[in-house]
Amino acid sequence: MSDEAESRVWTLAQRPTGTPSTECFDLETRERPTPNPGEALVRARYLSVDPYMRGRMRAGESYAEPWDVGAPLRGGVVGEVADPNGTGFETGDLVVGNLAWADYATAPAHELTRVAVGDVPASTALGVLGMPGRTAYFGTRAVAEPQPGDTMVVSAAAGAVGSVVGQLAKMAGARVVGTAGSERKVEWLHELGFDAAINYRDVDDYGDALADVAPDGVDVYFDNVGGPLTDAVFDHLATDARVAVCGQIALYNAEERPVGPRKLGTLIETRARVEGFLVSDFSARFETATADLRRWVQAGDLQYRETVTDGLERAPEAFLGLFEGENIGKQVVKV
Repeated sequence: MSDEAESRVWTLAQRPTGTPSTECFDLETRERPTPNPGEALVRARYLSVDPYMRGRMRAGESYAEPWDVGAPLRGGVVGEVADPNGTGFETGDLVVGNLAWADYATAPAHELTRVAVGDVPASTALGVLGMPGRTAYFGTRAVAEPQPGDTMVVSAAAGAVGSVVGQLAKMAGARVVGTAGSERKVEWLHELGFDAAINYRDVDDYGDALADVAPDGVDVYFDNVGGPLTDAVFDHLATDARVAVCGQIALYNAEERPVGPRKLGTLIETRARVEGFLVSDFSARFETATADLRRWVQAGDLQYRETVTDGLERAPEAFLGLFEGENIGKQVVKV
């Protein structure tokens, strides 16, 4: 079998206990898939790794369907159409879709979208112009709703979602504070125009650090993290504060849900509103969000970074690095 007739594919070797390891992944070489009627064959160029995928490694129910042991891992992929197979695409078209972590994958035409990123790299269709960018867009504009003069705290602010959230909040006139896990990330947040930033690994008390940068309280909190940091923010919420719950990466590897301080009483005192959301809630408005994000990127009003890992064989390494905070901005794998 020639190389062109084969495709490497990552499968779930076993379900993790606690923090995943490389033993949870298996790289297989299979026959290159043949598209069925109505499907196209796509050769991967970039694939996305995202924190939410940790939930897909569990057997229990979640908002994302779990991966089966032995089955291919799946996520956002930008690829080149290798065989359009009558789907309406042309050979060589760049498309984005939810595909297997593989050299080649098939997908129905309705699950693929032509990449339309303008003069920025195609990989941005997985980041600032893709799911993370849209998550930031709707989470900020439709859920958190920062107003001029608000103090807004963004956790995991140097990540793919948080970095866009902070910039959109600045556009709305808010004073923005970001939390991140290293000095180089803090430096980048200042470059993006954040008014203040906290290296949470370098403080003894989250509450004291928040009091220093938000002495009048937190009007808006965009939560990507959960855990003790979020507990501390709840103690500093201002009256009528809004909290948008996007992610809880601090808890994703916990085998049992930790019992932390109970903060609901804080919401009575502050009359704060807490709202969780999924970007899929806003799917009818995706085109509008992508068009706005693309315009801002092309105008230089919205900055982004990508951490690129070379090689499909290193995809698990890139994924596991998310939980160590190794990436700045969007983590992608260049296949």
